[in-house]
Parts: sequence; C-alpha cells; structure tokens
Amino acid sequence: MARVAVATEAYRTELRELPVPAVGPDDGLLQVEAAAVCGTDWEIYGRRSRGAGLGPLVLGHENVGRVVALGERAAGRWGVAVGDRVAVEEFLPCGGCGMCRRGLYRLCPATDSRGGGPFLRYGSTPIAVEPGLYGGFAELMYLHPRAIVYPVGDAVAPELAALYVPVANGVNWVTQEGGLRLGDTLVVIGPGQHGLGCVLAAREAGAAAIAVVGTAADRNRLEVARALGATATFVAGDDDVPAGVRELTGGGADLVIDLAPGAVGTVAEAVALAGIRGTVGLAASKHGQPVSIPHDLVVRRELRIIGLRGHDVRSVGPAIDLIRSGRHRLDLLATHRFPLAGTADALTMAGERTDPTAIHVSVLPSYPSEATSRSRAG
Repeated sequence: MARVAVATEAYRTELRELPVPAVGPDDGLLQVEAAAVCGTDWEIYGRRSRGAGLGPLVLGHENVGRVVALGERAAGRWGVAVGDRVAVEEFLPCGGCGMCRRGLYRLCPATDSRGGGPFLRYGSTPIAVEPGLYGGFAELMYLHPRAIVYPVGDAVAPELAALYVPVANGVNWVTQEGGLRLGDTLVVIGPGQHGLGCVLAAREAGAAAIAVVGTAADRNRLEVARALGATATFVAGDDDVPAGVRELTGGGADLVIDLAPGAVGTVAEAVALAGIRGTVGLAASKHGQPVSIPHDLVVRRELRIIGLRGHDVRSVGPAIDLIRSGRHRLDLLATHRFPLAGTADALTMAGERTDPTAIHVSVLPSYPSEATSRSRAG
C-alpha cells in the first residue's frame, strides 16, 4: 500500500492508502521525492472550474523522484534504470494524434483535463482510474507507459529539481514561442514562480533588459527577481510603470508576458507596454472573465499576441540543464517544503499566499511529519 493525500472535495484533503500495482514490461513506479504546488493545483483543489466533476484525486504534477520499479521495455524507452532520479512531465499524450505528431503533445486531447473526453494526466486524474496513483502528493506514483521521463541525476536537491516546470515554461514562453533574441527586452507582469522562470530564461538568452511588474504584496518576489537577473522591478500602483518601461527599453518592450492570474486589466497593460512590432504573450488564466484589448494600439504598433501554455521536450531538457548548472540562486525560489501530512497546508500556502515569502512550495513525502511545515528549502 502507498500513502497518498487525496483531494476529496473543495479544499479538503485526506490521507489514504492505495494498493501498489504490479509493474509490467512497459511501465514503472516512482518513489516521489518532491512534488511542487502550482496554481493549477489550487484551481483544481477549489473545484470551481477545472476540478469540478473529477471526484477524489491525488494532486501534484511537478514531480521528481526515484525509479523503484521498471519494466524492461520502459527502461529502454526512457533511458533510465531502477534507482535513477527523474522528472516526470504531467502530460500522458497518445503519441499518435495530429498534435503529438507535430511535437505539441501538451495539446493532445488524450491528456487534456479541460476537454470533453476521457484523459490521463498527472495531478488531475481521479483515483477511480486504476491504479489511482496519478499524482505527486503521494509516496509512490505510477509511471504509465505514455509517461515522459527525464533523468535528473543526484547533484541537485529534489525540491530544486522540481523547479523544472516553471523554468521550462520560461524557456518555452520567452525564447521558443516568444521569440526573444540576444539584445531584446522583456517585461514580465506577475513575479510568481513562472514569471521568475521567465526572468531566468531571458537572462540565459542574453536579454538587454528585463523588467518585472508586481503588486505591493510582491515586494519579496521582486527582490528575488532582481537577484535572478531582472534589470528593474516596478510596483503597480506605486510606480509609473509605463514611463519606467519606456525609459528602460527605449520606447517599449520586444516581449511582454502577462502572468497575473485573474487580473483582467493586465492584458491591456501588457499591450500598452509592448513596443512597435513587439510580442504580447498571454499565459495567465483569467478564470473565464471577459478581457478588453486595445485593438487600435495592436494594429498601429503591429503587435503579435500569442497564447502560452505549458512546456514540451524542447524546453524541459534545457530547463533541467540550467538547474543542474548551478549558475543561478534557485534556492531563492524553492522557499517552503511540507511533509505528506501537510499537503493541505502546502496547497493553502501556495494558493492563498499565507506566507508572503512563499514562491515555490513543495511536498516531500519523506519529509519528517514532526518538522515545521514552514521550513526554507536549502
């Protein structure tokens, strides 16, 4: 039996035990070492939109751990062995649809938890789908034959390795989809874990200037942004953000990424901060709220507006390499860790920011239950 933290209903978690499945030639088992909390986990946990109708499930889709059981064909397919530390993407794509054949497996209907059909995806698959171990807030996680697995190595602490998702998102959104090149300028609205991942990606790409915009509640995160390489930070409501960005970028940014969840006004602000022929990337959920875009400004400046969603093999590999390189103070991001019994507290801290210093919060199933639930990672 494996201990798991089951999200049973809105904002309620129970510790349970689920049977450990037998492993065949094409699958495996992961002993979870660190599972980070994402805004998506909080959204599903609240059961208002994405989590509605899913039933009890094990959350956690930013997962790192040790392979403890492995089929022969799976070992060859993934290039790993029992005992290896690996990162596992949340997606379980079919591998054969049009999106998968184009390399866009994150958009595959078979792993889309917001689609209308059956799906498999770590962190949002109900425990009623056998073997039920489809989330990282657990001692063990099932490695499905369709899992996407990356060797991580032993040099990096698990909670730092679990940063591969926000860093990979930054790589994908800033350089691969956003098109930022050496000498370009970037503005990030929203200094959460993914916004700070964008700062890292832009610094690695050689951006000439990186500005990060937050609120008064984000002052600690803005300090971290500067430590990670941001050229300037602004507090919305206190600073003249448009004037500051114009001065920093020489008129407007080459790339602006909106990462302010639920804040509909930041879309128009992102457009206003972009320079001529700049790109505006929209990556934050607005939870179904209507958004207004200044159409004439988009046309007059010939702006490009793109939607940004997730990562893929092109960005996860470089993200893991960046984490292993030790070039950046990633310990500033990995702020809090919780034992499995503290999963509900971890979710609440990340979702409601009960501690203003929290950025990247992780559940470590083997972390001592008697240890403080607000321990800095290090």
